[in-house]
Amino acid sequence: VQLQACGGGLVQSGRSLRLSCVASGRTISSYGLGWFRQAPGKEHKFVAAITWSGSSTYYADSVKGRFTISRDNAKNTVTLQMNSLKLEDTAVYYCAADRLFNTATMKEISQYDYWGQGTEVTVSS
Repeated sequence: VQLQACGGGLVQSGRSLRLSCVASGRTISSYGLGWFRQAPGKEHKFVAAITWSGSSTYYADSVKGRFTISRDNAKNTVTLQMNSLKLEDTAVYYCAADRLFNTATMKEISQYDYWGQGTEVTVSS
């Protein structure tokens, strides 16, 4: 499975940005999917996750109410809609796929089997 993330860019604080991640190589319809981010000089951090069916979503407290994760299994894609962006949202964002999704471990980087290359988001004041 190859994951290709896109949609990053430079945006002013308070504005919105939409990230997308397309999978190729095989269908990811049975995989849990997640977004992580890495701010400059910091470790990867969990942002959001979604179950294979899309029926359940999970968010880091820092983005809850502002970000929305969704998926389209027919298009093999996962999307992260980011609203009300803050300076602290500046990071490289990565999509990831987990063959054996488990809510107990969904925030752990090691749980995910496939990773996209990352797309950079910069929020300015």
